[in-house]
Amino acid sequence: MAQNLAVKYSPKVVERFSTVSKTKVGTNTDYDWDGVTTVNVYSVDTTPMGDYTRSGSNRYGTPTDAGTTKQALTLSRDRAFTTVIDRRNNDESQGVLAAGKWLARQLREVITPEIDVYVLAAMETAATANSKNLATGATDATNAYTNFLTLTESLSDDEVPTTGRVAFMTASYYNFLKQGNFVLDSEMDAKGRRSGNLGTVDGVKITVVPSSYMPTDTDLIITHPCATVAPMVLTDYITHKNAPGYNGWLIEGRVVYDAFVLTAKQDAIAVHKSA
Repeated sequence: MAQNLAVKYSPKVVERFSTVSKTKVGTNTDYDWDGVTTVNVYSVDTTPMGDYTRSGSNRYGTPTDAGTTKQALTLSRDRAFTTVIDRRNNDESQGVLAAGKWLARQLREVITPEIDVYVLAAMETAATANSKNLATGATDATNAYTNFLTLTESLSDDEVPTTGRVAFMTASYYNFLKQGNFVLDSEMDAKGRRSGNLGTVDGVKITVVPSSYMPTDTDLIITHPCATVAPMVLTDYITHKNAPGYNGWLIEGRVVYDAFVLTAKQDAIAVHKSA
């Protein structure tokens, strides 16, 4: 005789692994896009030095008008999502589809990683265009620290501030780096560790990111927060209860963000290419 065995489902949801934003520590929000799509950022040009002439006119040299360089920062990322939680679907799955918890899950598992990936790609693109990438082949324990120093040297040669620098690296790079000859300052609070901050190397704050976040063949990015503007212009999340045509919850969200590397400060980004 056939046996009809009981089946039980637990209301406890098995959550996927996720993390808080990785890239905030290496960016800034110095400019305001309130009510506009484009912000023009100016930098003021300087003039070269010359010798003083003790006779005649224009003894300081021929004067020229002071000029400016303009960079237009135009928002391009206008992203959205939507989902429906049917009331009976939620009831019959022991409430695991609760709207508030679903939205929180969407934020940490989808939206935050997408923004981090986009920011890191913007940094890598700017550094490559600026010829500040170092391709030495595969990283290993013998060259990880040396390559790290080469990147920090590049920033120092361009007079980038030594305080406040941040290194984004893959877990593999961090593993090789720990095998190198350096001292890791590991005095980091719990909050910092949750965001991937694992102390400093030579004064550079270390943030480990998943390899899937990094651009192709990139395992290390060293930067200063002054270089990359990462505005979050709009975050709008709406939960409609029993919206027309639905019995349950209609969840909609819109996120407007972007990442811009300032031309005047692009020397503050250097990357290591593993191939």
